[in-house]
Amino acid sequence: MKKQVDKLNNAIFLVTEEHSCPIYNVGEELKVENFCLSVPAFKPQCLYLSQSIMNVITTRATFSGLSRRTGPKTRFDCGGCQGMIYFEFKKEKDFATLQMKLLIESELRRRKQHLDRFFSILRNLDVFEALDDDALIDLIMLLEMKNVPIDRVILKKDEPGSHLFIILDGRVAVIDEDGSRITEFGQGAIFGEMSLLSDEPVTNAVYTIADTQVAMLSLKNLRHVLKKYPVLQIFLFKLLVDRAQTMTLRSGNITSGMSGELAEISIVDLLQLINSAQKTGTIDLILEEGKAVVCFKEGEIVQARFKNHRDKDAIYAMLGVKSGRFTYTKGIAPGLGALPPIGGFIGLIMEGLQRIDEDKD
Repeated sequence: MKKQVDKLNNAIFLVTEEHSCPIYNVGEELKVENFCLSVPAFKPQCLYLSQSIMNVITTRATFSGLSRRTGPKTRFDCGGCQGMIYFEFKKEKDFATLQMKLLIESELRRRKQHLDRFFSILRNLDVFEALDDDALIDLIMLLEMKNVPIDRVILKKDEPGSHLFIILDGRVAVIDEDGSRITEFGQGAIFGEMSLLSDEPVTNAVYTIADTQVAMLSLKNLRHVLKKYPVLQIFLFKLLVDRAQTMTLRSGNITSGMSGELAEISIVDLLQLINSAQKTGTIDLILEEGKAVVCFKEGEIVQARFKNHRDKDAIYAMLGVKSGRFTYTKGIAPGLGALPPIGGFIGLIMEGLQRIDEDKD
């Protein structure tokens, strides 16, 4: 006759240590209910871990009086694959005391407030537009919330990236080596993705310039989210490319095929960049009022078009535009190389800016 084994059908285990585990983090709970194992949201179920827990809960000697012990908790391991985790018995799942039930209800209320407060902010972010509400709720449960006072470092230059950050409230600045501000981010902005996706150290420090609350997604959890929702990977890699191009522009370089937003670099700065680099190429702009084209030969403008304006008038008209998108390509159309400059570059820009000031007055 087969020997009957004791089964702890309802229990919670806690991950207490991990070494290069590709899935689980310290502090996460592994729940056994009716002899079934459930793991944290968004996490796949590891067969090594499942087998290990199966062995634990079906061994009479292991769980003989385990939940009633007063000494150190018994420590178990997953058996190991790419890495190793260690977990301990935390408590029986069916809580008997009123105090424990009240604690559970309090935790549920806290989680609901957490969702109610941040769901609408994250729902409106472009990066999460492709996720349905249930998936977004699961994602929020993976986020860690942190309050950071003003003038504190969130990311240090040259350190490895560990989290993706989403600004829920407040403002941060990206700081160059000389202490100057490269750019600023406010509510809804994402940062920290460049070092995570490129597997490179943090290129610039990030400081808070106001009391700031951020939501953080660890690298391990980010990998699981991207694996389950590839559309997020596409979005973040596009963001990575856009940020890299913006940094390149600010460093004074521009290459064929580069595109960007005028919110990141003004038309004046863009034109000056090509002029100073003595480039021969074409800028195509998509603006609110229509398309525009500016052609350069060795840094001098030889042709410009914007709406019904041509050459100098086109430059004057587009200098006041604040939003839109540009693309730079190397080379100009055949025949344009023989055209003379439409005017001295510095003179053109100064005249255009003066006209803008006069219109404001």
